[in-house]
Amino acid sequence: MRLTVEIDGKPTVVDVADDLGSVTVGATSYPVKVVARGPSRVDLEIGGETVVVEGWPDRQPTPPGPLDVNGERRKVTVRAEGTGVRPAGPRAAEGSPTAAGSSPGPVGAGTPPGATPVLPPMPGRVVELRVREGETVPAGAVLLVVEAMKMRNEVTAPVAGVVRDVRVREGSNVRAREPMLFLAPA
Repeated sequence: MRLTVEIDGKPTVVDVADDLGSVTVGATSYPVKVVARGPSRVDLEIGGETVVVEGWPDRQPTPPGPLDVNGERRKVTVRAEGTGVRPAGPRAAEGSPTAAGSSPGPVGAGTPPGATPVLPPMPGRVVELRVREGETVPAGAVLLVVEAMKMRNEVTAPVAGVVRDVRVREGSNVRAREPMLFLAPA
């Protein structure tokens, strides 16, 4: 996938590998590794250097405003080129914050067009499902809790919307990048 990332008004073309394990800027390729994740933060290792991106909430299609990149405030805009795929935020993929946009999995018959997938932060087991099909939730509401590596992770709504196409129940095992449910525009 090819992305144009604009930082402080200067556009840069970034090619993201299909497996999201590397990015290419100009003629140079860099391996990408996710080091740590948080609700609006991702720590990456890109070409051996640490890059910390803060302020881009989980699976948001675009940054909501300026981001902190390695502690410096930056205006960042991201748009996919020629793929028909929208970037999906820093934690939607195992790669860089601009590397998102991989298909989150098949869309079920109950999934309305334009719905936002809600993905697990990592593979694990659903220990609490706090919403039901048809419920309207605000952005930031806790939708469910996933337990992974003996840690409980609250999964919040990346956008306000109506809960649709719930694919998990309490006790379900979930895999990374597979939608657990979708949020349709209200």
